[in-house]
Amino acid sequence: MLRPWKLEIVLNSSSEKSLYLQIADAIIDAIKTGKLTMGSALPGSRQLANLLNVNRNTVIEAIDVLIAEGWLITIERKGTFVSDVLPEKLNFKKSKSHNDYLMEAVKPYINFDDGLPDSRLAPMNELARAYRQIFNRKSRWQIMGYSSEFGDIEFRKAIVQMLNFKRGMNINTNEICITRGSQMAMYLASHSIFEDGDFVMIENPGYKPAWQAFENAGAKLLPISVDKEGIVIEEVEAHLKSTSNIKAIYVTPHHQFPTTVTLSLKRRLQLIELSNRYGFIIIEDDYDNEFHFGQRPIFPISSFVNLKNYIYIGTLSKIVAPALRIGYIVSSLEIIQSVGKHRRLIDVQGDNIMEEAILQLINDGEIKRHLKRTSLIYKAKRDYFANICEIYLKGKAIFTKPEGGLAFWIVPIKKVNNIEIAEKLLQQGIKIMTSESFSFEESISGFRLGYASLSENQIEEGIMTLSKYL
Repeated sequence: MLRPWKLEIVLNSSSEKSLYLQIADAIIDAIKTGKLTMGSALPGSRQLANLLNVNRNTVIEAIDVLIAEGWLITIERKGTFVSDVLPEKLNFKKSKSHNDYLMEAVKPYINFDDGLPDSRLAPMNELARAYRQIFNRKSRWQIMGYSSEFGDIEFRKAIVQMLNFKRGMNINTNEICITRGSQMAMYLASHSIFEDGDFVMIENPGYKPAWQAFENAGAKLLPISVDKEGIVIEEVEAHLKSTSNIKAIYVTPHHQFPTTVTLSLKRRLQLIELSNRYGFIIIEDDYDNEFHFGQRPIFPISSFVNLKNYIYIGTLSKIVAPALRIGYIVSSLEIIQSVGKHRRLIDVQGDNIMEEAILQLINDGEIKRHLKRTSLIYKAKRDYFANICEIYLKGKAIFTKPEGGLAFWIVPIKKVNNIEIAEKLLQQGIKIMTSESFSFEESISGFRLGYASLSENQIEEGIMTLSKYL
């Protein structure tokens, strides 16, 4: 919780005014002058008493006066805050409403994120050991200099081998660039292919950070609906016939974000045919390929040999830990060269040391063992999550147990106010993501609930509480 560094209050022990009134007047003056803004948290009474060297009861008496007069409010188990409705009109800019501050200040103990892995399972000991070994090498000085903007060559070879063997692709090291996470890859791809006035088709609902990268590069968005088989190809074709300057389409075909559905083989083939006929690029975001629990792996669209124009984006951040930013972008030599030019403008090179450390984990088999172990854990959590949804959400919401990924898509049967539900849950320490986070313009009903970082007790409590509002 954010609090002032230090609340400066000077007390005059010889004054006729009581100490608690001096404290109250000083806080009112701080509010009037803007030192304390609406929603600001005050120090605790014990801390403030220590700062002012007065009895704690004196501070409590001052706070009680300010609450009674409407200057302050208290939130149970959170603290004391400057009120968002003050007793007199003041001449300073309102910074945040009380509800806005509450949304930021409350730290939920149950967080249904958008499908992040459990960082507690990350192979940190193995990674630390790899770092130590790198710095103990005789030639360790070499890693401290500049290197290629496309990433460490040995690391690129390892990723190329993984993509060719595990995902059915056929690429070489000149067709890949290592980035600091998939979002950087999205940004670099956007600025390498889009110009002002170009259009890009997007899934709706979909991944807004990617949309923002496209718009930042000058592209305009054309939404495409998503159903149980993925994007609706008829809408794609309709846009292609009616709109010129369509440069690309952005898809998450493995586990569509946020609905988790897998793009059917029929629609994949149709999309490839349209891409080849009209010449637009398929930007494929394969953000969680490793977490697939079905019997057979599903190869990317970019692995089809007849596809002419593609950009394939992936990440290792979800395998190891989200904080370790390792992504990659694969495309034609021409596009990758353009990516490299843009990369040098914002980031001369990647994290050489991190790349070498991850490479060592790959070569030692640690990544493979880590994936095997965590996949079993996540599959068990997915099955438990589905069982809990059957118990508490039956008749209230529609959901399908996904074949992979680390999140569920929950669609209420009755119309509900998503934002209102999210706020009520947050006040109870439960955070969820609503469809407003994924929708293009008009809100699409649904909640994306990530489960990987939660315990079974947290999953049950969160779903049970959510069910009360559906």
